[in-house]
Amino acid sequence: MDPVRNPYVPGAGSPPPELAGRKDVLELAGVALQRTALGRPSQCVILVGLRGVGKTVLLVRIRDLAIKNQFRTMMIEANESKAFPSLLVPKLKSILFELSTKEKGKHAVRRGLRMLKGFAAGLKVSVGEISVELGVEPEEGAADSGQLEADLPNMFVAIGEAAKACGVPVLLLIDEMQYLRKDELSAVIMSMHQIAQHNLPMLLVGAGLPQVLALAGDSKSYAERLFHYPPIGELDPVSARDAIVNPALDEGARIDADAVDQILLETGRYPYFLQQWGHEAWNIAENDRILLQDVNAARDLAIKKLDDSFFRVRFERCTPSEKRYMRALAELGEGPHRSGEVAERLGLKTTSVGPTRGNLIRKGMIYAPQHGDTAFTVPLFDQYMRRVMPELE
Repeated sequence: MDPVRNPYVPGAGSPPPELAGRKDVLELAGVALQRTALGRPSQCVILVGLRGVGKTVLLVRIRDLAIKNQFRTMMIEANESKAFPSLLVPKLKSILFELSTKEKGKHAVRRGLRMLKGFAAGLKVSVGEISVELGVEPEEGAADSGQLEADLPNMFVAIGEAAKACGVPVLLLIDEMQYLRKDELSAVIMSMHQIAQHNLPMLLVGAGLPQVLALAGDSKSYAERLFHYPPIGELDPVSARDAIVNPALDEGARIDADAVDQILLETGRYPYFLQQWGHEAWNIAENDRILLQDVNAARDLAIKKLDDSFFRVRFERCTPSEKRYMRALAELGEGPHRSGEVAERLGLKTTSVGPTRGNLIRKGMIYAPQHGDTAFTVPLFDQYMRRVMPELE
């Protein structure tokens, strides 16, 4: 069929044509946004799930919803190689500049800008790297100690007070939260706790791999009460079918039932893979109808595309010893598996592979569903490891 009309979108963070199976999560976030806009307390939301389940797509959809409800928004993708303050300061500055266009609340906004200059200086984040200078003198003794856990709550409260004075709610979105260092995540949790205590119109919606649950719990005991943690997983069979069938119907095409069943079987109903299989099958099919034979022919193309991009970009970030650990984990099957079993496959003691396992968890390649267990954070990655490393050396 015509590739220009192809409705399937296999891209990182690209919104699919049919956002199926996520109604409950969007309603949860929508209620939180509405309560925040009305000045009522609301729990923040952290979406938790593996790679390829659509967490970033949901964050973008929630941001769009917030903008429609007159929120000022800032979206950050945490990065394991960059300090969180260096990502945050430019976003806080932009929010304050947006609020400064409001007639009311100028005093609170001006104070926020003074605090931001001191906050950036204390943490050695160069304000000069930002395109427009703040044009204010720092407020001494306010959020400028250089200690993130002490300064960020004060900075967030200043943002929240400026937003309240201007009558405009603020939404902070943080993707890849598992990459926040312990002190950074602790500072964020403490900051939102302060926002809740002051009943200020500011909300956090984040997303992260499953290990973010343990990281948040280890950081602050009250994190469980402060946040909702909706799990984002594979789609249920009905939603997965909708995600494949409806986009084709919208383009005047159709897909046979046995072809849909095969796609659901091959992909494990994970959204990213559904889009990849649908994309390849569409390009192969003829006469506005996708047949089972088209899906079977698309399989090798879909797997090659995934191997060359989605899987490989993660594989190449790992050291040889980390790759061997992952290959041993893959040898055991989909998982999860006990870490001792992985060590046994490698012919090593569990304690000796502990540092490698820890590095892979920090890189977001694996996680511990429960103590002592190990599983891949990327669906179908065990199959990829067996393809890319046919033998466990």
